[in-house]
Amino acid sequence: MVASEVVAGLQSTPCGRRLLDAAEGRDDVWLVGGAVRDMLLGNAPRELDVAVEGDVASLAAALGGEVLHHERFGTATVTAGSCRYDLARTRTETYAEPGALPDVAPASIAADLARRDVTINAIAVRLPGGHVECVPHAWEDLQQGTLRVLHDASLHDDPTRLWRIARYAARLGFTVDPHTAALAGRAGPGAVSGERLGHELRLALAEADPCAVFEQVEALNPMALPEGFTARPAVLAEALALLPDEARGDLTVLAGCVAAMDLDLLERWLDHLQFPAGDRDVVAAASRWVTGAPLRAADGPVEIARAARGAPLEAVALAGGPNARAWLDELRHVRLEITGEDLLEAGVPEGPEIGRRLRAALERRLAGEVHGREQELRAALEV
Repeated sequence: MVASEVVAGLQSTPCGRRLLDAAEGRDDVWLVGGAVRDMLLGNAPRELDVAVEGDVASLAAALGGEVLHHERFGTATVTAGSCRYDLARTRTETYAEPGALPDVAPASIAADLARRDVTINAIAVRLPGGHVECVPHAWEDLQQGTLRVLHDASLHDDPTRLWRIARYAARLGFTVDPHTAALAGRAGPGAVSGERLGHELRLALAEADPCAVFEQVEALNPMALPEGFTARPAVLAEALALLPDEARGDLTVLAGCVAAMDLDLLERWLDHLQFPAGDRDVVAAASRWVTGAPLRAADGPVEIARAARGAPLEAVALAGGPNARAWLDELRHVRLEITGEDLLEAGVPEGPEIGRRLRAALERRLAGEVHGREQELRAALEV
C-alpha cells in the first residue's frame, strides 16, 4: 500500500473523511504512528493519531465535537460521535532523568518522528495530499516485520517502551531486532512511576493475547516482571473458556499469572501500579486458589454452592473443572421465590435468623427437595 492508498483508506470511512476535510487547505497536518503502520499493513487503524506542525487548537476546532486539551505536551483529544482523534504538536523530547516524563519543545515533523519508539511507528503521511516522511529503515522494517528502536538511548530515556515493543511483537507477530533486544535486556525501570507502569500493564491485558505480551516482556527483560509472575499459566485457557460475560477476563488473566507471587508482595505491587482497590482485591482473592480445592472436591449442588458462594467469578473460573462450570452456568442463578419479608410475616424475628433460614431453604432447593413458594416457606420455617 502506498501513501495515496492511505489517503484513500481514510476517505472510505466517516472518521477519515472528517479528518481529511479538517485538514483541507493546510500543509501542516500529518497522520502518524500506529494509524499509518496499520493501514500500510492492510489493517484497520486502532486509532487516528495526528501530528500538527502548526496550531493544534484550530485543527481540533475544525474537527468539531468535544475537545480535551493537554497543555503540557501540546496535545488534544477530540471526540466526535464514534470518532476519536489524538492530536499533538510536532515536538522534540528531552528527559531530565531516565523514565521521567519528557520536557517538550515544538519541532518539525522530521524531528518529531525521530523521537518516537520504533521505526515502524515513525512514518507520517501528510494530509490531505499524501506526501510521506519517515525515519531510516522504517519501510524495510515494516515490510520485513522488524521492531527496531530509533537510537540507543531510547529504552534508557523511556523504559515503558519495552512494554510497547512487547505489545507490537505479540500483536503483529513481528521480530525484535537483535540490537534492540540487547538494549531492552539492559534497560532498568528508571524513574517511571507506578501509575505509568500500571497503565502499560492494563494495555497489555487489553490485548487479544495478553500472555503473548508477557512472554515477550519476559524474553526481552525478565526483571521487568515481579518475582513469581508466570507469563502463561496452564490454567488460563480453561478459566477463560468458563468465564461468564459479566466477569473480568483481564483480571482473570492477571490473577492466573500472579498465583505464585507472595500475597503481601502482590498487594504492594498492585497498589504501586495504582490498581483500583476493587480490582486489586479481585486479583488477590482469585489468585490465592482458596476456592479451588473445596470446589473441586465438592459432591453435589449443595457442596458446590457452599464452596463457590461469595467467591469472585474469576476465582471460580480459575478453580476449573465440572463443578466450576456447574456453578457458573447454572447453580449461581438459582433463587428462592420467598424473601425475608415472608419470614417476618410468618413470625420469624428480625435478625441473623432470617438469613440462616433462607440459606437452609435455598440448599434444599438446590438439592431438589423443595419446589415452589409454599415448599420453600415450609422448609425455611422447619429449620
